[in-house]
Amino acid sequence: EKEKTLYIPFILFILYLEVIDFLEKDQHFREKLHNTDMEDIKQGKLAKELDFVSHHVRTKLDELKRQEVSRLRTLIKAKQDIEGGNDIAVDHQALLKQFEYLNHMNPLTFEVEDLDRLIKSATKDLENYDKERHEEFKRYEMMKEHERREHLKTLDEEGRRKEEEHYEEMKKKHADHPKVNHPGSKDQLKEVWEEADGLDPEDFDPKTFFNLHDTNGDGLFDEQELEALFTKELEKIYDPTNEEDDMVEMEEERLRMREHVMNEVDSNKDRLVSLDEFLVATKKKEFLEPDSWETLEQNQAYTEEEMREFEGQLARQEKDLNLKAVDLQKQREDLERQQEQLNAQKIELQQAVEHMERLKTQKVPSPPEMHLEGNDVPESLGHDQPPVPPEHQPLPPGHQDILPEQQQHDVPQNQQNLGQEPRNIPQENQPLPPGHNSLPHDSPQMPLDHNNVP
Repeated sequence: EKEKTLYIPFILFILYLEVIDFLEKDQHFREKLHNTDMEDIKQGKLAKELDFVSHHVRTKLDELKRQEVSRLRTLIKAKQDIEGGNDIAVDHQALLKQFEYLNHMNPLTFEVEDLDRLIKSATKDLENYDKERHEEFKRYEMMKEHERREHLKTLDEEGRRKEEEHYEEMKKKHADHPKVNHPGSKDQLKEVWEEADGLDPEDFDPKTFFNLHDTNGDGLFDEQELEALFTKELEKIYDPTNEEDDMVEMEEERLRMREHVMNEVDSNKDRLVSLDEFLVATKKKEFLEPDSWETLEQNQAYTEEEMREFEGQLARQEKDLNLKAVDLQKQREDLERQQEQLNAQKIELQQAVEHMERLKTQKVPSPPEMHLEGNDVPESLGHDQPPVPPEHQPLPPGHQDILPEQQQHDVPQNQQNLGQEPRNIPQENQPLPPGHNSLPHDSPQMPLDHNNVP
């Protein structure tokens, strides 16, 4: 809604002026426009005259409408892209309905309904725009006064006395200015004629004055052209280099002057002043003998009751903000606690991982798997284990039943002498164990049952 409010007063008014500019090129419509008052325009009587304009003008209006519809669709697409809805189907027809000043069911041609909507929307929104400007200025003035009062509360008695004296002094300095002429009066316009145009005030001529200040030459004074006429009067009151002068107040004073002249001169209420309307106004008593003009310092923008209500709203807003601040602080503390817990868990996990790594590096590897043949003893066992006495060593298979005396008898003579070094006897010449000597040398080797050995 806020975007619409910002868009309408400017873009809509530009479109309105473009349409009116095209229509005024048609002689028939121009005569109707100048002879119709604003109430009839608002009721749609002027829009019906669109059916009688030339084909060339209608073609231009059709093109203008197509451009505006395209511009609105581009605006909607841009807003959709910003909001991240690229994959969402958009009902452009429904969204375009928020811009009520055109009939979007027919996007190709400019019809009577379009002109009727455009005129009504433009006049309505421009009137609301001025009201919103006044309300905004009132809030500005009340906030300025509220801040001044709050500042006084922070001072001691002597500080408040000095601040109040300074405040009153600034008010007096601001009010001490040359007389301000009544806006739109003969005195005011003659002053512009003399000081801005550099012409002799005795030669003042209303028609010549109008043509000089109709800057776009369309035969009308619009709101901007009227406001430019008040610059000399405003410079009497406001100087941007003075502490006591507020430039925001100057713009409000300009708006008040323009509205006053429009109310007195704009007879058909179309927010434009034609040459005829201007010349008629120069013959009125208000133009020749106006009342004095009361400036803003003589007309306070707000009442004390409005000020109390405003301060009450500020107090409620401050309370709401404080509650939100407390809530946000609690949320922040909760998030900080959660972060601390996560950090502690992270540290514990890191410590566990480091502990596992240390265990891996300290673990002794298992001995490699070894394949032994016969009575071979692994080298590591010979070094790492104490020797087993001969009498406790296991005997080979088939020798278990041999008595100690018999074992001693069967030991070869050359092995009994432990002091002598044993000779290297070839394997084939070594004596066989008892019971093996009867086997022929070339007989096949058969498995022996050692249990049957004598």
